[in-house]
Amino acid sequence: MKEFEKSISFDGRDIRLKVGLLAPQAGGTVLIESEDTAVLVTATRAAGREGIDFLPLLVDYEERLYAAGRIPGGFLRREGRPPERATLTSRLIDRPLRPLFPGWLRDDIQVVATTMSMDDRVPPDVLAVTGASIAVLLAKLPFNGPMAAVRVGLVGDDFVINPTFSEIEAGDLDLVVAGTPDGVIMVEAGANQLPEQDIIEAIDFGYEAVRDLIQAQLDLLQELGIEQVKEAPPEVDLTLENFIKERVTQPVKEVLGRFEKDKNVRDAALDEIKASVVAAIAELSDEDPVKVAAAKAPKALSNTFKDVTKTLMRRQVIEDKIRVDGRKLDEVRPISCRVGVLPPRVHGSGLFNRGLTQVLSIVTLGTPGDAQEMDDLHPDEKKRYLHHYNFPPYSVGETRPMRSPGRREVGHGALAERALVPVLPKKEDFPYVLRVVSEVLSSNGSTSMGSVSGSTLALMDAGVPITKPVSGAAMGLIKEGDEIRILTDIQGIEDFLGDMDFKVAGTDTGITALQLDMKLNGLPLAVIAQAINEAKPARLHILSKMLEAINQPRSDMSPFAPRLLTIKIDPDMIGMIIGPGGKTIKGITEETGAKIDIEDTGIVTISSVDGEAAKKARGIIQGMTRKLNQGDVYVGKVTRVIPIGAFVEFLPGKEGMIHISQLADYRVGKVEDEVNLGDEVIVKVREIDNRGRVNLTRLGIHPDEAAAAREAATVV
Repeated sequence: MKEFEKSISFDGRDIRLKVGLLAPQAGGTVLIESEDTAVLVTATRAAGREGIDFLPLLVDYEERLYAAGRIPGGFLRREGRPPERATLTSRLIDRPLRPLFPGWLRDDIQVVATTMSMDDRVPPDVLAVTGASIAVLLAKLPFNGPMAAVRVGLVGDDFVINPTFSEIEAGDLDLVVAGTPDGVIMVEAGANQLPEQDIIEAIDFGYEAVRDLIQAQLDLLQELGIEQVKEAPPEVDLTLENFIKERVTQPVKEVLGRFEKDKNVRDAALDEIKASVVAAIAELSDEDPVKVAAAKAPKALSNTFKDVTKTLMRRQVIEDKIRVDGRKLDEVRPISCRVGVLPPRVHGSGLFNRGLTQVLSIVTLGTPGDAQEMDDLHPDEKKRYLHHYNFPPYSVGETRPMRSPGRREVGHGALAERALVPVLPKKEDFPYVLRVVSEVLSSNGSTSMGSVSGSTLALMDAGVPITKPVSGAAMGLIKEGDEIRILTDIQGIEDFLGDMDFKVAGTDTGITALQLDMKLNGLPLAVIAQAINEAKPARLHILSKMLEAINQPRSDMSPFAPRLLTIKIDPDMIGMIIGPGGKTIKGITEETGAKIDIEDTGIVTISSVDGEAAKKARGIIQGMTRKLNQGDVYVGKVTRVIPIGAFVEFLPGKEGMIHISQLADYRVGKVEDEVNLGDEVIVKVREIDNRGRVNLTRLGIHPDEAAAAREAATVV
């Protein structure tokens, strides 16, 4: 393809597209740029594999530290496992892209986005999403696009398209909206308790910019002379499909019509129906067309059975406005909450049950040194709130090997984290590093929102002074033609067979996080607004049940949680506290058992489960860093005796020497005649020489000065 460039300008910011320049062997390639951020996005297609009954789409987002002029750390000095933000960006690209491929497509498709240059003003993630759509179109893949994405920020009272990192950090909204010509297809947002109407307006504002990017892609295709591919689905032999439908439609309808609330009972009944069809096929002769077709397509039974169940479930919702478990469309499943489920060795725990979904969240309070180093391209260097989500196989009654967290686990943890960050106390008020782990013990839909609610309970149980409790609800949707039904608190089957999974989290004041995914080509804003508004009463209902278990953060923390003391020292004294090779700070730690973290600003945080140990360490550091003045009087202890005088520790970690001539107001023949090792003495600062050495005296100390020194020593 010949080189071609196109520039798109909106809201005062340009996006530049370059095609035909890089990666000529990929199916489709675009270099998408804004300011000095540049992302290379490629799309490649390979022939389908035998036995595949799903779309094998791979979406990978890669960060290269050279993009920011940095060399990776570690022994190998090269990029290793993708950082968490890269995984989240891969998901951000995948979620609006995947639904736009036709359901019958079985070819291997891989989309790779690589950030090759990074401007600290322009986040690359939304560029990568739009670039993915362009690369797929240039690769001439069957695709129901174009699709594009923008970020919306809130600076003051104004919405801003594609805000800078600093504008995102300072604002109350970080929203990504992706859309197609048919409407909005994906939303991802974190907000500082914004009202529903503000969120709806932000989505509308963002979609207007998305439409401009969609039109730019259509113009690009026209200028390049490329037509969108419209491949016809492969022909299917309906012999087997009709055989299955005839035998399962009525039995499945009867099972769904029981409105069984127990998922396991309903699933067992459906499995019996499926098993009866397997037995019926087995009884056929080997030459029967149905048995021949079944042998060629071993997964046809499961797929057809799913289609029948999907059709009947959706019809029941559309026509009868009742769900498979008998609930009304806006009804939330039964909820129960508990706190303090685990012993106080863990610093806080909360158990949240909604129907058959059960999440146990556990809080650990750490010290500033436990903050996570962010070794990626983004400006943030450390993260003090960590939310991790685990989804073991037993939570859905399955067996499979236990692996490290996948993209789904990382994504759900990040969503719960985003929902709770706006209500966490400021670092200055609560300097702890917080880690919350959400263990999904049972899953039947909306475990991520269960994690939000369970983690709120756990944080309050741990005594974390959150400003407001947060709850979450997942909204679903069934769309058949022009008929639309929105479902509150969707369960597993409604997520699996429905058209939308819309997670909404927030406080009684407003929304803190959103995540919208759908299987349609897009929805109009009015439907999305309806879902957001209908989520509010569900969230408030869930919140009321949570507050019955615990209505405010505990005033006391677990006795096993570290106690933190914070002091401010002159940054110029940091080196003195650390000492050569860390000798001094190691000595304080060994003496007191406390952990000490020092920031470049001079903030010193001392932590220990033993509060007295923390106070002792604080006293040592305060003594070492206290500014001395000539004439100050202290109570000290003799630490060394030498022929010409005695050394006295008059503040923790601070020593001075009394010359033999300053021990008494008469001639002293031998130091030991006046003081010995371990003696307590009253001393005055006589002088501080130009090398910082302190010379002390016992002479000229008024009784009132001595009394004040003894009182101060008692306080310390």
